[in-house]
Amino acid sequence: MNVLIVALGNPGREYENTRHNIAWMVLDRLSFCRELVWKEKFKGVFASKDINGTKFYFLKPYTFMNLSGRSVSALMSFYQIDLKNVVVLHDEMDLPFGTIAFKEGGGLAGHNGLKSITENCGGQDFKRIRMGVGRPSVGDSKDWVLSTFNKNEAIHLDIYLDNAAKAVEDSIKLGFSKAAGSYSRKCLVPVADK
Repeated sequence: MNVLIVALGNPGREYENTRHNIAWMVLDRLSFCRELVWKEKFKGVFASKDINGTKFYFLKPYTFMNLSGRSVSALMSFYQIDLKNVVVLHDEMDLPFGTIAFKEGGGLAGHNGLKSITENCGGQDFKRIRMGVGRPSVGDSKDWVLSTFNKNEAIHLDIYLDNAAKAVEDSIKLGFSKAAGSYSRKCLVPVADK
């Protein structure tokens, strides 16, 4: 069985540390990330690793968020990966900063990256690991996700990313459903200091 783990984000230095790119940051924190050999293909960069008899592919689309599905579709087609075996890591404004949630299928909550995957890959029957970035109290949501983390968030960002990477690894080792039971809607940073 082949499994694809997609981290959504935007290419370019100006987007590196923005909320929209939190999934890329989490992928970079995987304990085995330095072992991965990244190659440019499928309109992005990808790597693969055999884990417990399953081939896992890791993908960062370089198409920009709104066109992510083109990259995902290309890799899925080449390696014959079923949509149900795709896990998408993405930023989520409907969750507070520091909170993670696992979800199988369902709505797209207005997320353009998820919309693109749905349009290009044959439906919404893929798994998601949602990374909470919160909503702005004032201002435009587009400006919010394309901005960097505020001072208070930045203090806890490392622990958030490390714990989220552990959640992703647990989903790989234990299975998505089992990891969901441990992590879904769990706050990964100290509650009093969020």
